[in-house]
Amino acid sequence: MNNLQTKFKKEIAETLRKELGLKNIMAVPSLSKIVVNMGVKDAIENKNNLEKASLIMAQVTGQKPKWASAKKSISSFKLREGDKIGLVVTLRGHKMYDFFERLISIVMPRFRDFHGVKKISFDGNGNYTLGFTESTVFPEINPGKIDKIQGFEVTIVTTAGNDKNGFALLKALGMPFVK
Repeated sequence: MNNLQTKFKKEIAETLRKELGLKNIMAVPSLSKIVVNMGVKDAIENKNNLEKASLIMAQVTGQKPKWASAKKSISSFKLREGDKIGLVVTLRGHKMYDFFERLISIVMPRFRDFHGVKKISFDGNGNYTLGFTESTVFPEINPGKIDKIQGFEVTIVTTAGNDKNGFALLKALGMPFVK
């Protein structure tokens, strides 16, 4: 087990239980999974862009991405149902905790003029979504080898039933929220 996962089980869970007023330790919210997805620009015209983006996402997450297909046809975008237009990676277990720890301790401090993430990005069920305009903020990516700047989205799925519990969980895990 890694540091954050061990720390959560030994210290943070008990602190959260007391803070939220829960009687059972099993009722404490925890991280369920982290979903990283990327819509690839010009994936229809050039399939090579999808391959390059796949390599970048594999470097960032440490796991091979799954291809996402278009659900319906849109003629103005020259898009047909079933065309491969994006990538998705679902992280669970120790890979999830490793990615989350890298995200809050290495990636976010590298942003220029970073004052924290907004509290309004919760979805009502305690899940938090965070968008990145480019993947070069991750230390695994060499900016000199990237042809196109590609953004992606990170969704942190928790077992919290509401935003209050989800906020308390992410704050206890070290997510830097705006004050």
